[in-house]
Amino acid sequence: MRASSLLAALLWAGAAAAAPQRVVSMNPCADAILAEVAEPAQIAGLSHWSHDPRGSSMDLALARRFPRHFGTAEDVLRLKPDLVIAGAHTPAATRAAFARLGVPLVTVGVPARVEESLAEVRAIAAAVGRPAAGEALVGRIASALAAARHPGPPVPAVLRTPAGVVPGAGTLMADLMARTGFVNAAAAMGLAQWDILPVERLLLAPPALLLADPAAELHPALARARLQTAPFDMRLLNCGGPTIIRAAAALAAIRRTLP
Repeated sequence: MRASSLLAALLWAGAAAAAPQRVVSMNPCADAILAEVAEPAQIAGLSHWSHDPRGSSMDLALARRFPRHFGTAEDVLRLKPDLVIAGAHTPAATRAAFARLGVPLVTVGVPARVEESLAEVRAIAAAVGRPAAGEALVGRIASALAAARHPGPPVPAVLRTPAGVVPGAGTLMADLMARTGFVNAAAAMGLAQWDILPVERLLLAPPALLLADPAAELHPALARARLQTAPFDMRLLNCGGPTIIRAAAALAAIRRTLP
């Protein structure tokens, strides 16, 4: 379901029903949004990913204030939810189990642009009966993006994980790079969403800047080539919502160091 259609459905449903009191999120990106827009007492559980310091995009201390689950229908149902927020990759059998038991379910997708992410913020806030909190978060994201704009010419850059994965065309990160003074060189190479960029191809067409994981050693061939690199926290790579605020600030700080 498109985010705009989801929002319309949730606004209609929210007008007809009381706000849920036990919300469980199964998606780490939804976890981060839920923690920002819901009353803490409404949150019955978050995904285990948000308790993992290696992968959580949200504040770890905040995530650990809430129970975690490991994604099975049984594990989630133990938390007695009256609303479940799932991701697009939640197994169909798990979603079907909730449907059989009459547990309301909201499914969020993978936003490819900032506007889609803002629509998901509004949708989740509407689902928990707190649309004003959603608008407040949308305002904070908009302010962060405005502050991250750069007046200079865009710098060609590639953001590459240690596994060689790059956000190509049609990804939220490509949109954020464009808004903060960069040209996504991976997209210019014709690489699509979450494509693989081999070291050899990167060396044949090196960008002006390589955004690399500071927690991993740079590939020896890339180190020998002396590409200009900048560290980028890969935990900011996958999620929108409040993560956009930190990702935009990080990209803007890097762009300010360049001509």
